[in-house]
Amino acid sequence: MASKKYSFLAGVLSLLALSGFSQVQTGTSYNVSDSSVIPSRRMPQHQEFLAGTYNFPAKPRNQWEVGVKAGAFTVSSDVPAIFPTPGFGVHVRKALGYLFSLRLEYMYGIGKGMSFQYAENYGKNPAWNKYYSAPVLQQGAGGVATYTSTITGRTTYDPVFYNYKTNVQDLSLEGVFTLNNIRFHRTKSGFNLYGFAGIGGMVYETKINALGSDGRPYNFASIPSGIYKNRKQTRNAIKALPNWDDNYETPAESEAGNRRPKLGGKTFRPVGHVGAGVAFKLNNRLNIALEDRFTITKDDLIDGQRWQENVRGAAVLTSDYDAYNFASLGLNINLGSKSTEPLWWLNPLDYAYSEIRNPRFMKLPKPVLPDSDGDGVTDQFDLEPNTPAGCPVDSHGVSRDTDGDGVPDCRDKELITPTYCQPVDADGVGKCPCPDSNCGYGGTKNIDCATKLGALPSVTFSGNTITIGNDARTLLASIASRLKNNPECRVVVTGYCASNKQAQQRSWDRVNAVINYLVEKNGISADRFVFNYGQEGGDCNTVDLRGATDADQGPNNVPAPHPNLRGKQ
Repeated sequence: MASKKYSFLAGVLSLLALSGFSQVQTGTSYNVSDSSVIPSRRMPQHQEFLAGTYNFPAKPRNQWEVGVKAGAFTVSSDVPAIFPTPGFGVHVRKALGYLFSLRLEYMYGIGKGMSFQYAENYGKNPAWNKYYSAPVLQQGAGGVATYTSTITGRTTYDPVFYNYKTNVQDLSLEGVFTLNNIRFHRTKSGFNLYGFAGIGGMVYETKINALGSDGRPYNFASIPSGIYKNRKQTRNAIKALPNWDDNYETPAESEAGNRRPKLGGKTFRPVGHVGAGVAFKLNNRLNIALEDRFTITKDDLIDGQRWQENVRGAAVLTSDYDAYNFASLGLNINLGSKSTEPLWWLNPLDYAYSEIRNPRFMKLPKPVLPDSDGDGVTDQFDLEPNTPAGCPVDSHGVSRDTDGDGVPDCRDKELITPTYCQPVDADGVGKCPCPDSNCGYGGTKNIDCATKLGALPSVTFSGNTITIGNDARTLLASIASRLKNNPECRVVVTGYCASNKQAQQRSWDRVNAVINYLVEKNGISADRFVFNYGQEGGDCNTVDLRGATDADQGPNNVPAPHPNLRGKQ
């Protein structure tokens, strides 16, 4: 009988497990900065947490759980139970923390039992000895003493098969311990394991089926004794008696005559129980739960029998108390607005892990990066780690040299030395060959830079881009080498096409990209270039470079014609 119960529970658990594992959820449990789920009494802590003066977020307001359940109610007693018999329950549950919650539960169960072996030890049980009795000494004919039943007239004991039907109600307060919501490798799970223990009180009322449909005691002696050890056949034989009615009409022995607490005329007993369960989440509001509860009563009359046969016709009081079990399947609903799910569904590590992974409230220390020469550029990115103190540097930590004469600005007494006055001395002062303006550019007339520099390669761009490609970088490196070998020469940089605003701006961007690359990446002074864009007669995707003549006196930079159309390098 018990094996059938546990086989049934195992089957239901397997089906629910398949459903529960499919409901595994990931993601954050709740937003710890959401003030709407924080009760007013915890708001000071919440505000301190948001301000960064307290490390722990306030516990959120979480929903109540209301549940209904139904299942199998079974009494464990002197009389073997009939399985299954129904039980019903309702409860209200509230979390006190992530691992512990309180539950108030009411349970109503109907238990039945029937023995498959006859008994004769009912002499002290008023419910049975009222209709059945052991034989007593009678003076027979001829003075022969006989033992005869005073009720049935039998000369042997009246055998009975103990049976009962009991209605049990209990109300208890339980502590529920969640076992699996602290998870290290997943935010949440679709199922929840828990154990519980509780105390409370119960009332019960038990009756027995002592009389048949004709109002007379059953003739249990008519059942063949050869089948007493076969439970199913014996019970079928009992139910086949002519007057069997399955009507429990006789109140069983109870504590009514003793000084025991009563409630509504029924026996009251304090009880304690333990149990375990598993809940499977359907959504954030609903879940189904399978659980089993075992209750200890310290009462031996739930089945209406507390006497045990000792010797023929005698009975002794037993000391083994009855207990009952309630295995159930329930539906639970979470109630409450502006609240999180019940805390036993949340992982308390979720906030800590999410904060480590993606800090939102963590106060990170200001990073301290070494800067050995104190130039403002950390050693990791400093291309000149020993810059003299007080020398301004560029973004790479290299001393600035505005005029490109090889003397850093911090030691250059002539901050802008024209290229035609270079090379310079140790103080950065150049030597111009001709102070007279009639000498023309370069200090001497008719400097043939086209011949000195030779034919310079053109830079080709693809599509609408303005980025210097790898091939172009190689070409510009060779041009920079020639310019460094001929410091008196300048270069005209020419871009083409001006058919519309976009073409004009693209031409400007490409000329600007070429000049900036030579200045920033190759260290050529900006005043050695003549900026020339939007010309006709050339390839729109090409920028030409050539040595400047005395007549090429244009600026080395001009404003963008259409700044709003500038491209990105």
